[in-house]
Amino acid sequence: MVPDWKSLFRGSAQPESSGFTTEIDPSRLPRHVAVIMDGNGRWAHARGLPRAAGHHAGMVAMRETIRAADDLSIGAITLYAFSTENWKRPRTEIQYLWNLLEEFFRADMDELVERNVRVVFIGDTRKLPSYTQKTIAKSIERTKDNSGMIVQFALNYGSRAELVDVVHRLAQQVKDGTLEPDDISEEVVTQCLSAHCVPDPDLLIRTSGDKRVSNFLLWQIAYAELYFLDEMWPDFTKAHFYEAILAYSKRERRFGGLK
Repeated sequence: MVPDWKSLFRGSAQPESSGFTTEIDPSRLPRHVAVIMDGNGRWAHARGLPRAAGHHAGMVAMRETIRAADDLSIGAITLYAFSTENWKRPRTEIQYLWNLLEEFFRADMDELVERNVRVVFIGDTRKLPSYTQKTIAKSIERTKDNSGMIVQFALNYGSRAELVDVVHRLAQQVKDGTLEPDDISEEVVTQCLSAHCVPDPDLLIRTSGDKRVSNFLLWQIAYAELYFLDEMWPDFTKAHFYEAILAYSKRERRFGGLK
């Protein structure tokens, strides 16, 4: 008999974290938090569970992180959900991830709308299954007029591919005579990026103990504060999120200058 591992996550409540919120200075909040949600598979393996169980638990952690960010009035949060390199994984695992995305939006869309959240996506979503593309289109359409926090999902996203696409587009504009090479600036490049609707991340969080950025928002995180922790993503709680925000609020950001 196959155990119903999904029951492990039903109705689970995360630990209270109000102690952290009282210490956070509202004037020193990051405008945009980027998150590399790493460690689902290792979390499942350590418990003798299938990798799918780790991804499902990771969805629960993602839901709570979105709530925590919105409760703090963070302007935007970007979640690295599926990279261009993740296609190397088994087909059954990839298929489960698309089904999990369906499950998330089916269960959480009403709450996102109630919270006035706007949902957007970055990455080449044209290569995703047609039903996933329809779900993406529906979530964008339903939340397009919302004025609250932006939740940005990175799906089939790779920063190098994004930058190559920018180079192609700018080269084509130069070839067409609509752009002079000397007019190419940081601002012009930024406007060509798929994530230009949000400010650059002020804080990048990565779980699972690995200290690398894994081809994620390479242009945008040039001056982001980096926060690494050893917990696997399914163990990431609101308390961990608030602790990361508190640590960020205490850092001195000089952007190459002096204070």
